[in-house]
Amino acid sequence: MTSSDGPGAPEPPEDLPAWLRPVVAAAATIQGEDLTAFLPPDDGSVRESAVLMLFGEGPDGPDLLLTERSHTMRSHPGQVSFPGGSLDPGETPVQAALREAQEETGLDPAGVAVIGQLPQLHLPASNFAVTPVLGWWRDTSPVSVASLEEVHAVYRAPIAELLDPAHRIRVRSPRTSWLMPGFLIGPDKDVILWGFTGGIVARFFGYLGWLQEVPDAPVTELPDYMLQGRERRAHPE
Repeated sequence: MTSSDGPGAPEPPEDLPAWLRPVVAAAATIQGEDLTAFLPPDDGSVRESAVLMLFGEGPDGPDLLLTERSHTMRSHPGQVSFPGGSLDPGETPVQAALREAQEETGLDPAGVAVIGQLPQLHLPASNFAVTPVLGWWRDTSPVSVASLEEVHAVYRAPIAELLDPAHRIRVRSPRTSWLMPGFLIGPDKDVILWGFTGGIVARFFGYLGWLQEVPDAPVTELPDYMLQGRERRAHPE
């Protein structure tokens, strides 16, 4: 496994696919303000967490690993997110992201080459500082629901489908009524990716120049099960 356990971007592997090289370059130049309006405060009060933004090459081309939270979770049920969670004592963001991905999906971390990190982002409601860790799935391993208590489904979302304007939506935030970018994923394109994770995908892919504006994307309502128990929790999405 190629990884970086400290700050800064690791050298990209020589066999990194050409389509991923702009991702590595973007991770080295992007600023937190390019991804969100919420950046961690400097007062030391934040709780550290990390997520794994894992790029692979699946049967439908380049893709991104995503999980859908259990619909019975007491907070954020059904939310689509990157695998991830809180740092254990002594862990780095890379170690936490890979551990959480293994616990949630059965991913073999040995097949992941870490190719960079995005700036820390802030979830004000839970006061989490989230580090997105970028990975290339060099040697793919089977993934599925490894924790029924936490995960409802695991997806390898083709990037071409995420970029397709036909799968772009807008979602009204239940808390603020703001319209936020979203995507329809899954085999039937009936699973909603939005919120923190949808924002990262939209803004990072926009920074890369991959994502076109769809100002008239339809407004889609969240299903009832996603509106239950919207409270603080330990898993960033």
